Amino acid sequence: MFVDVLILDNLDTARMIRRIMTDNELIHRIRELAVLFGDFTLRSGRKSKYYIDKYRFSTDPQVLAELGRRFSLHVTDEVNKIAGAELGGVPLAAITSVTCNKPYVIVRNQKKDYGTSKLVEGIIEKGDRILLLEDILTTGGQVLEAAKSLQEAGAEIVKIVAVIDRLEGARANIESAGFELASLLTTADLNLGGPH
Repeated sequence: MFVDVLILDNLDTARMIRRIMTDNELIHRIRELAVLFGDFTLRSGRKSKYYIDKYRFSTDPQVLAELGRRFSLHVTDEVNKIAGAELGGVPLAAITSVTCNKPYVIVRNQKKDYGTSKLVEGIIEKGDRILLLEDILTTGGQVLEAAKSLQEAGAEIVKIVAVIDRLEGARANIESAGFELASLLTTADLNLGGPH
């Protein structure tokens, strides 16, 4: 028999972590924690006047718990595993796995030349139906690479869901590759306007 136990420093901390955030609260918290202004080069090579530092929101327990709750709403009966790409997608996949009680796998950016030398870590089986999670979408390049790795391992991608879509072409790229896409927020929601 299993008993669910939550061990935290105090009851107030437990309440804060478990409390459901409104859209406005989540938007405000992500802006407060993670939106930086300046001159930045993105992974895609594009230049931007702002940067959303995913590690600043994905390491915050209150935001991470809320993201797990929201991602779990996309877990349908047909999904049997969650996946997240190294590195930013890993905490998202882990919290969603715990929230909806489904196992998760980690997609590496490249194979290691030691150990098992796998691109997908965890237990992946042919026929697995995956909800693939991503942190920030610009062009969608990284999540498409992760989707390809999962497909090569024999899995099917049911849906890709991101925390934030920067509205810079990712949706068109992902949907033209044949995948369904959803995002929890966009840069417009964060009052950052369109592409920068």
